[in-house]
Amino acid sequence: MKRNVIETIMGAVVLLVAAAFLVFAVNSSDVRGVQGYEVTARFNRIDGITTGSDVRMSGIKIGSVLGERLDPQTYLAELRLSISDAVQIPTDSTAKILADGLLGDTYLSIEPGAEEATIEPGGQIHKTQDPLNLTDLIGRFMFNAKDEDAK
Repeated sequence: MKRNVIETIMGAVVLLVAAAFLVFAVNSSDVRGVQGYEVTARFNRIDGITTGSDVRMSGIKIGSVLGERLDPQTYLAELRLSISDAVQIPTDSTAKILADGLLGDTYLSIEPGAEEATIEPGGQIHKTQDPLNLTDLIGRFMFNAKDEDAK
């Protein structure tokens, strides 16, 4: 009987430690969405970007992706972004879809422009660049190398 009480106490201690680690991980991670003003950006393709993806400027998270939709008139992918109120984006900025290395997460990078005017809440980032398709690049390289060998 005494052994069952000790095992129960040890199990409770293990569960408390696991819960403490879980609370620490959630509090120290930067996975929460950024509250701020909303802007949109349109792309031909948004490979890898999903709701909750990071929006970064100079490598620092300044926002997150709120949603995505297909515009039925233009067939472009439209992203809704939440940008921190502390960051004002110049009107001539460029939005690019990039990846964190070969196997890393995909994120939206904003390269600030030089204009003094900024994008208002509800505005749009007009200059966008689609993600590179690594499979297409490798295929082009292989077929170009094959063509060079045939000459």
